[in-house]
Amino acid sequence: MEKKFWRDTLKPYTQKSDAFALWQIASTIIPFMGIWFLYSKLLPLSIWVVIPLAFATSFFILRFFVLLHDCGHDSLFKSRKANKFFGYLMGVITGMPQYVWSKHHSYHHKTNGNWEKYHGPFNIISTEEYSKLSPSKQKSYWYWRHPLILIPGGFVYVLFNPRVNWMLGCIQLSFNILRTLVAKPSNTLDTIKKCESKYWKTPKEFRHMTYNNLTLLPIWALMCSAIGTYNFFIFYALTLTFSGGLGILFFTVQHNFEGSYGSDTERVDYFKAGLEGTSFLVLPKILNWFTADIGYHHIHHLSTSVPNYNLVRCHNDLEHLFKNVKRIEFSDIRHSLNYQLWDKDKELIVSMAEYKESMKSAAH
Repeated sequence: MEKKFWRDTLKPYTQKSDAFALWQIASTIIPFMGIWFLYSKLLPLSIWVVIPLAFATSFFILRFFVLLHDCGHDSLFKSRKANKFFGYLMGVITGMPQYVWSKHHSYHHKTNGNWEKYHGPFNIISTEEYSKLSPSKQKSYWYWRHPLILIPGGFVYVLFNPRVNWMLGCIQLSFNILRTLVAKPSNTLDTIKKCESKYWKTPKEFRHMTYNNLTLLPIWALMCSAIGTYNFFIFYALTLTFSGGLGILFFTVQHNFEGSYGSDTERVDYFKAGLEGTSFLVLPKILNWFTADIGYHHIHHLSTSVPNYNLVRCHNDLEHLFKNVKRIEFSDIRHSLNYQLWDKDKELIVSMAEYKESMKSAAH
């Protein structure tokens, strides 16, 4: 009944506009290329222009990533082909194999609110598991979830993992092929077709990882030739690091916050997770543009078919239905990052302070 209610209620907002989707991409790619051009011209003056310009560019990468995300849900354009094409294009720009990322992201949607299966970008554990850790491991747990980890985390997530996982997977696949050539030559073709490796789940994922990386190589070579290898890679690395960190930050506080709903497989309620386990991130207008309104995340989890350019209208028209949705102001983001433990009994995401308080109460 609830599923039908939300499907019918949100249906008017699921209409796509190819013209507006193209405008979103064009209005992002033009200034993005403009900053790269500006960087090449300012380089002779000082290499230090790399930091402010890379930081500015990272916001455009972040916007590309959200548009890529919409393509993965088939919600940016009307046709699946257009979503695939532009999703692939933005996957090259962001350095992220779009098909692979979208498949993993769909698992998050299927398990939203089920912290027994999905543990978020910080891989949070239950309070019961945490209580069994040694004091040193408990300290380490919070160390690796400090906000400063977002900086190296962005580098690893966006730049390092997609490249290294593909290379390691190719090496593993090569060894698998060599083994079959020696042991059972007749099985070699079957081994190649299966493309088995722990670094991807299906042959299609392997192909998309390969397409992404092989498309990037000539682009990198061209950019290195144009502005110099060091100048290119320092700017490129900083840009993806900043954007990756920002992406992880915004995604985290959309599900980890004070009072956030978190259940297990047996009891999870998908729609409760959308309304009480997903936040409404209230951002300044400029950040709403750079994040393509992904802050209206509660609507997105109720229906992935609503394109980003309809989220604001949907929220404003139906605001009376979203009274229980947690509003997180920009100033609340740092506080929300404290919520990195799952209390299974309370069905809540809790902070260290709340965990300690519950332990004291239990002791008495």
